[in-house]
Amino acid sequence: MRVTARWKLLSVALLPLLMLGGCPAPPRVPTPAVPGTVSPPPQPAPHVGAPYDIATDASLLTVLVYRGGTLASAGHNHVIASRDLRGTVYVAHDPLQSSFEVHVPVATLTVDEASLRAQQSGGDFPPNVPASAQEGTRHNMLGPALLDAGHYPEIVLRALSLERATGDAADTDTVVAHVQSTVRDQVRTLTVPVRWKLSPGTLDLTGTLALRQSELGLTPFSALLGALQVQDEMHVSFHIVARAAAVKPSDVSRPP
Repeated sequence: MRVTARWKLLSVALLPLLMLGGCPAPPRVPTPAVPGTVSPPPQPAPHVGAPYDIATDASLLTVLVYRGGTLASAGHNHVIASRDLRGTVYVAHDPLQSSFEVHVPVATLTVDEASLRAQQSGGDFPPNVPASAQEGTRHNMLGPALLDAGHYPEIVLRALSLERATGDAADTDTVVAHVQSTVRDQVRTLTVPVRWKLSPGTLDLTGTLALRQSELGLTPFSALLGALQVQDEMHVSFHIVARAAAVKPSDVSRPP
């Protein structure tokens, strides 16, 4: 069906909204609590072992978000990235007793760095995204409809537990991390495969996964009866480099 000029004009006007997340979700009516049925959320794993501080200058998190709907061709796919990861990984003698806490400041997230778009294959991320589209995407991403950076300045990821990977991913250098994510005070549990490599003084952590915005408590953007939208599923990849921290004698944990 041929798109009318008015439809085109309306879609162009809404293009800056094509970004990572969504419009404000309708108010949620709280479900009355039933005594005895509410379980406390799982607690993060205790920090035991040698601390390795995340090297911000050597670590990278990227999130690929995709356009959707019948007007998808009018928008862009985007590469969201953080080069400002902070936190600590605690490496225990038993790797499955290791833990971590990672902080992702949202105000320093970037949109469509040329070098990161160039690294994507398959033609889904062509170069030369207009600066106006990048700026509009970042503005809306940090705004109250999505991450609300003014009230929630960071995303926090904490280890709940680690277990050996099974199936095709099973090897001595891969674990499955059960992770507590906190985004806009929405606390959720994620399952993340992590490949690790420990060398003297340095720890490398890498992984990729498909993740839905709704799994983080976010609402994907949709307008014009779904003709203009952002897909719920994103593709996440990370490379975290952590370096052994200087430990004072008073900081060494003693066994109970």
